[in-house]
Amino acid sequence: MPADLELVRRLAPAEHGLATVTVARPDGTVHASVVNAGVMPDPVSGDEGVAFVARGGTRKLDLLRGNGHATVVFRRGWEWVAVQGAVRLIGPDDPDPGFLADGLPKLLREVFTAAGGTHDDWAEYDRVMAAERRAAVFVRAGRITGNA
Repeated sequence: MPADLELVRRLAPAEHGLATVTVARPDGTVHASVVNAGVMPDPVSGDEGVAFVARGGTRKLDLLRGNGHATVVFRRGWEWVAVQGAVRLIGPDDPDPGFLADGLPKLLREVFTAAGGTHDDWAEYDRVMAAERRAAVFVRAGRITGNA
């Protein structure tokens, strides 16, 4: 049976939303990092996929901008699922014509909570996200593979 986003929904909370994001560098090598991610719809297309928040000014965001695709892998024990697809970035350095910029604080909160996050002071969360120029990253579920 092929893996699907239901498997992501099950595995992500079991590991506190931790997932590995990979994106190809221009030389063909792979950049990998760990993020908190979860399932949610893309706010522009409405397509369900995987989302996470990335700090502004990072190599990961530079690579995502240049490559336009990523793979996000979730695992628990020996069970795993990978979501591969095109990315949409929405942030202060990545405006999207289909998304109103004043909705960014709310969007970052939604991505954070979809990844299992909670916060006691949302105003402080919003302040830090703005100061760090955080962006919401959406990976379309173009291909889903796994071992379930």
